[in-house]
Amino acid sequence: MYHEITYAQERRRLVKRVVITVIIVAVAAAIAYAAMVAMAQAREQAVVSVRDSVLNAAKQCCSVEGSYPASLEYLERNYGLVINHEDYTVSYEWFADNVLPSVVVSAL
Repeated sequence: MYHEITYAQERRRLVKRVVITVIIVAVAAAIAYAAMVAMAQAREQAVVSVRDSVLNAAKQCCSVEGSYPASLEYLERNYGLVINHEDYTVSYEWFADNVLPSVVVSAL
């Protein structure tokens, strides 16, 4: 049996489709935003982890040799410190043998 669709029914279907489309777009946007926030937090945590690794290697060097190393390269050569220089920039400022170096790490 043939049933003709009225203007009101057609209008309700259109509204339903628009509402569903808006909901899908909103959910996709929320997921994308959550992923971006999670990636930013992971990047910040990685920067903190690299900084802690450099400081721990410097402290280990001081406890073994009696003084803090003058360069980051010394830690990499002699204490097994591995830094991905393509992803991070590490500023290592040494002042004196008995003063903990200043370490600033930033993600590229």
